[in-house]
Amino acid sequence: MPSVNAAKSEAMTAFGDDAVYIEKYIESPHHIEFQVLADSFGNTVHLFERECSVQRRHQKVVEETPSPFITPELREEMGKAAVAAAKAVSYEGAGTIEFLVDKHRKFYFLEMNTRLQVEHPITERVTGVDLVKEQIRVAAGEALGYDQSHLRQFGHAIECRIYAEDPKNNFMPSPGLIKHITEPTGLGVRTDGYVYEGYEIPIYYDPMISKLIVWARTRGEAIERMKRALDEYKITGVKTSIGFVRRIMEAKEFVGGEYDTHFIDNNIEALLETKKKCNDSCKDIAAIAAYIDYKMSLEKRGGQGNQPLSEESQKWNELGKRLGIIRL
Repeated sequence: MPSVNAAKSEAMTAFGDDAVYIEKYIESPHHIEFQVLADSFGNTVHLFERECSVQRRHQKVVEETPSPFITPELREEMGKAAVAAAKAVSYEGAGTIEFLVDKHRKFYFLEMNTRLQVEHPITERVTGVDLVKEQIRVAAGEALGYDQSHLRQFGHAIECRIYAEDPKNNFMPSPGLIKHITEPTGLGVRTDGYVYEGYEIPIYYDPMISKLIVWARTRGEAIERMKRALDEYKITGVKTSIGFVRRIMEAKEFVGGEYDTHFIDNNIEALLETKKKCNDSCKDIAAIAAYIDYKMSLEKRGGQGNQPLSEESQKWNELGKRLGIIRL
C-alpha cells in the first residue's frame, strides 16, 4: 500500500525504525462512556452510560443520559465490560471507562479517566447517587454498601457546556468582563458555574464558564426544558456558546437521536445561522432594553444630555428612536 510505504519511509528517516501499526477506522462513531465506582473491598459497579458524541475539535459540547443510541442489551454488555476493566487494574474511587461505538453497535475501548468527569451531574440526576460524596466515602475506607442490582435510571438528563467563545470565529476564546448575567432557574434545572457580574474571564484557562444541566421524565421533555433554560440564560460583555447550543437542541439529527461525533461538522452552517424573524414579543423586549439603556446612560452622565454616549449606548439609542420610545 502506497500510504503504508510512505509512512514506513518517513518513520525510518525520522526514527531509524520503519515499524508502523494500523488502527481500525470507526465509521459514524459514537463516544459513549460508563461511570464506575469501586471501593477497597473489591466491590465495583457502573452507573450506566453517558452519550458524549456532540463534540467540536474532539471536545464535548453536549452530553446526555441515557444514550438514545444504546439498546438495553448493549448497555448491559458495555456495563459489564466497564466493570471488568476497572477490576482488572484494582481500581478504587470514581472513574470513567470510555468507548467508541460504531454504527453497527460494536464497541471498542478508548481510554479510562481516573477522576470525576465534567458531565458527572447528569449521571447523578438519573441515578440519585451523589458521586462526589461516594468518592469521598471510598477514599475514607468505607464500602459502597450496594451492588449493581440496586442501581436504576430514572428519567432523562442533558448537560450543555457553556463556553466564553465565539462560535462564528472558529470557536476562539472570548475573554473579558462579564457585564451582566442571568442564570436560568426552575424545576429540573441546575447551573454549575463560577462567573458573576464584574468577573473578568482571563486568557490563561479553558474557556468553559459553566455547565447547564436539566432533567425531565422523558428525553423530549428534557430537550424542551433545556431550550427554555438556554433562552433564559443571558450573559453580556463576552461572546458565549449559548446560542450555538440552543440551535443544537433544535437540530433534526439531535432531536431524533440520530447523531454521531461528526454531527457538528456536518451541520456547522445551520448551527451558526443566527438570522431569526423578530416577532412582536421580540420587538417589545428590544424596546424595553433600549429604554433601560437610554435611562442608565443619562444617569451615568448625571442627566447632562450634551455629553457623548458610548458606542454601545448609541446603538440602543438609535433602536429606541426607530421604535418610537425615545424622542430626542
